[in-house]
Amino acid sequence: MLSAKDLASFNDDQDIALNEKMLEKVGGIKGLETKLKTDYKKGLSGDAKDLAQRIELYGKNEFPEPESQSWFEMFIESFQDATLIVLIVAAVVSFVVGLIEDPAKGWIEGAAILFAVLVVAVVTATNNFNKESQFRKLNAVKDDVKVGVLRNGVATTIDVKKLVVGDVLILNAGDRVPTDGLLVDGSDVTCNESALTGESDDKKKSFKPSSDGEEGDIFMLSGSSLATGYAHVLVTAVGESSRWGKTKAKLAAETVDTPLQEKLDTLANQIGNLGMFAAGATFIAMIAIWYMYPEQRDPELNIYEYVLKAFIMGVTIVVVAVPEGLPLAVTLSLAYSTQKMMLDNNLIRVLAACETMGNATNICSDKTGTLTQNRMTVVEGYFGDVVYEQEEFAGNPIPDSVKHVIVEQCSINRSAYLVHKDQEGRTLDRPAIIGNKTEGALIMMTNQWGFDHEDFKTKNFNEATDKIFSFNSAKKRSTAIVHRADGSVRLYCKGASEWILKDCTHFLSNAGVPTEMSELKKQTLDVTINNMADKALRTLCLAHKDYPNAAALPENWQENPPDHDNLVLDCIVGIIDPLRSDVKEAVRIAQAAGVTVRMVTGDNIATAKAIARQCGILTEHGTAIEGPAFRKLTPAEADAILPNLQVMARSSPDDKYLLVTRLNGYGIPNDKAEWEVKMKARIEADGITWEKHRDLILPGYREEWEETRPEGGDVVAVTGDGTNDAPALKAADVGMAMGITGTKVAQGAADIVILDDKFSSIVRAISWGRCVYDNIRKFLQFQLCVNLVALTIVFIGAIAGFEPPLNAVQLLWVNLVMDTMGALALATGGPTPELLERKPYKRNSSLISWPMRRNILCQTIFQLILLLVLLFEGPELFGVRPGVTCERYQIKGASSLRWDPDSGSRNDAIGTIPCEAYKQYCAGKGIDCLEHDRTLVDYLGNPYTKSLADLQDFENTCLECNLNGYVHGSIIFNAFIFCTFFNEYTAHELFDDWNFFPSIIENPVFLMVSTFTFGAQIFLIELGGEFLKTSPLTIEQWAVTVALGAIGVPIGILMRWIPVKEDPNSFFDNSRIFKKFEAGRSIGSLEYAKVEGAEA
Repeated sequence: MLSAKDLASFNDDQDIALNEKMLEKVGGIKGLETKLKTDYKKGLSGDAKDLAQRIELYGKNEFPEPESQSWFEMFIESFQDATLIVLIVAAVVSFVVGLIEDPAKGWIEGAAILFAVLVVAVVTATNNFNKESQFRKLNAVKDDVKVGVLRNGVATTIDVKKLVVGDVLILNAGDRVPTDGLLVDGSDVTCNESALTGESDDKKKSFKPSSDGEEGDIFMLSGSSLATGYAHVLVTAVGESSRWGKTKAKLAAETVDTPLQEKLDTLANQIGNLGMFAAGATFIAMIAIWYMYPEQRDPELNIYEYVLKAFIMGVTIVVVAVPEGLPLAVTLSLAYSTQKMMLDNNLIRVLAACETMGNATNICSDKTGTLTQNRMTVVEGYFGDVVYEQEEFAGNPIPDSVKHVIVEQCSINRSAYLVHKDQEGRTLDRPAIIGNKTEGALIMMTNQWGFDHEDFKTKNFNEATDKIFSFNSAKKRSTAIVHRADGSVRLYCKGASEWILKDCTHFLSNAGVPTEMSELKKQTLDVTINNMADKALRTLCLAHKDYPNAAALPENWQENPPDHDNLVLDCIVGIIDPLRSDVKEAVRIAQAAGVTVRMVTGDNIATAKAIARQCGILTEHGTAIEGPAFRKLTPAEADAILPNLQVMARSSPDDKYLLVTRLNGYGIPNDKAEWEVKMKARIEADGITWEKHRDLILPGYREEWEETRPEGGDVVAVTGDGTNDAPALKAADVGMAMGITGTKVAQGAADIVILDDKFSSIVRAISWGRCVYDNIRKFLQFQLCVNLVALTIVFIGAIAGFEPPLNAVQLLWVNLVMDTMGALALATGGPTPELLERKPYKRNSSLISWPMRRNILCQTIFQLILLLVLLFEGPELFGVRPGVTCERYQIKGASSLRWDPDSGSRNDAIGTIPCEAYKQYCAGKGIDCLEHDRTLVDYLGNPYTKSLADLQDFENTCLECNLNGYVHGSIIFNAFIFCTFFNEYTAHELFDDWNFFPSIIENPVFLMVSTFTFGAQIFLIELGGEFLKTSPLTIEQWAVTVALGAIGVPIGILMRWIPVKEDPNSFFDNSRIFKKFEAGRSIGSLEYAKVEGAEA
């Protein structure tokens, strides 16, 4: 076989001529076929040994993932926060100074802060690493794509990663080209190579290029997409060796914040500024207290050490105040939700779509496959001048003379095909349709008639002379031109019934003979079409036109097929596509959630309305319009019907795009220059001008659009499955492509892929989006309360002259509980049915609602009152000494107690007593050394009966503390943590529902975090010691502090009875988005025949 280097010789990035020359050197397609040991008509054999050899020689069709950060790299990165760096530096200074001045204990505080910072960094790195792993798993699912191939002469589908050099791909319009290759078969093939070359125009492709190059080249490039036609492609390069593989290696992935993350970043900056102010105020207050109350100074600290301590406290407050947890909560919630949404058949391709979907106000949905099952079957029709309804049609009564014409068209004029076996070779109960399901229904019909459509095409279609034109959305038809054996030429076309019928001048009689069609006959057939449509059947016309010879064809027939006049009507088929069983309920739920559901379809208006009524989309006061009528409206006329527009029939992708842009304002020209660029074609063709026509042509312009929408535009979700839907999917706030029927181009343009194509999955996406939004607000409600209480209590404690009620290490633990644990607990809740009982929020609505403000205020006031009582009255209430106390003393090294008698006694008797000797005397006598005068008089004996004037203080001179007591501070710290702990429970509900326990029980992550927090707090209080500056508490103290914190639960229940309602202006109201139009205002050019209410 050829080497990979040989194959690369005709795959130059820029030089097509050189590639063709190098291809000729290996013998062209036939030579390449031989040297690659393949058959471009049958494909590879599928032999495992052969496939393995090709993988070894040419590589796999996989692209190396960009190198991800290791856990250690993320750990190092977590130290890059400027505030954290300052805290580390201050902690190191504290550690060094303490080590120099008191080697035994002076280092502990600095070491404790460094350890706490280390824990925060470890947790942050672990969270980021897990998040990255989750997204990699999601990307793996996103890249799981199936592709059609020929293996051993049989069309089948395989994983795109299993493609090898020598395979023959089967591609249809809208498919991505997954490898480099050569076009070996196909018709009307054009490719969009803009992703590789930047050129927006589609490029023609041909396996029989002409000398002038007008027919296009043979080279198919990976990363491009098939714009029109169908193609068989011989694979010549895969994976890293392909064009897209080389391009992808040069691309750098960008991380873009979601809208909610941006909004939260702004809020985080505001909170951080408040924290900076609180930190500065606390630092100044602590320094002021040092000078104002010298008796309260710690004798073990000099001014420099105290300033360092105050500085560390200030920096720690900033660390706590800056809510790193807000963006973390968004990331965690999105990561968790996107993983769960996979189970609901929603593959999130763009992270922002998850949260945006929650506030969608409009869903513009396709009909086929989304609202219906996409299991299309021909059930009735008009054949041979006879209308066969469902019971009659089932008996197969159609004459063979008519069947033959229909079978020839269905076999040739198609892009779909049937697969009769699965990947394991087992015969399917019902053949699977690959490609367009409407065409599949026709093939199934001919299959049931006993015809082999593949054999029919092989015998009657010559690739060298004949041509197939894929479906043209502007003309609503697909066409094939076939040169027949007798020298005549036949044109086949099929498409939208009304469009084809109006171009027909004859119909096929029961004997299979073309018969002239009168105007009355045409009207009768029009009624037949409407009757089928009223039964919710999709109608399709098949027609043909004969030419005596090839010379009779127009010169430009290969570019513009003559399929618009003098047609012979062969048949009209009625195709049933049953409604999905879950659609009615899903539409009802979406409408109850304040979401306007609109159906956008290519079907005629009668079929569209019938289906829409069955779904519940078209209501009593709803409006239906056809695409051609909609695009002729002025912006004002469009706005007049948009609030009630529920069905758009016979719509093209351009109509769908216009609808979306008029709703959400995407791409609407901002000024005259942009308008003229957008309207360039019409300016040149129709002579329109900005001055005369800007108010008469859709999509309008920015100023008038904003004027009519004082509350902002809609948030629009759009479904699409075809290549031409890509612009509308991009214009939508959330583009949703179908996972089963959607083309790869549509999926590439979408934000969400609906894996099962069901409308109910779209509704579940709304529910998950609202869940994400609410989870973030729950965390915000929780964190703001913790922030306000922590900053306030530390500041009040400082200005009241106390040691800070919460020290630096304790505050870092609070920060860990609040940011990471709180985010995990509150950002991982699942959706509830109640989420879909409210309207969507506006784009500019505040994240902090009035009920949230009530909840934050009540919890903050309760916690502050409790902690201030414990700060000022706690020692008396609990029977403990205030502040930091000494629980155990020891005698300082070789210290001595100096004494001096009163001047009235013996003035010369001044001396010293060794502290250790004095302590032993006191112990021997069973008296208290701290009662200085009396004890010393007894020690010195009878001559010194008077009081001693210049006695040094025994406690300060002789003793040093061997064990500090932090009971008072530990009580405050424990009470605060459990206030926070129980506030996490009450924060689980944003509004007035006091029963927040069911949602907690259903959230295992919340329960695990709660259990960890409780256990960790016990460990820190009981074993924290000098590191955390805590003392073990008694059972009674534990019970009381936990019980005090638990009061937050009844507070959380009672505060919800305070009547505070959500601002109604926060919600999007579809009935108020447009300014009221003047009564009786004319709708001008509006074609009322094409704008119909539900009762029409």
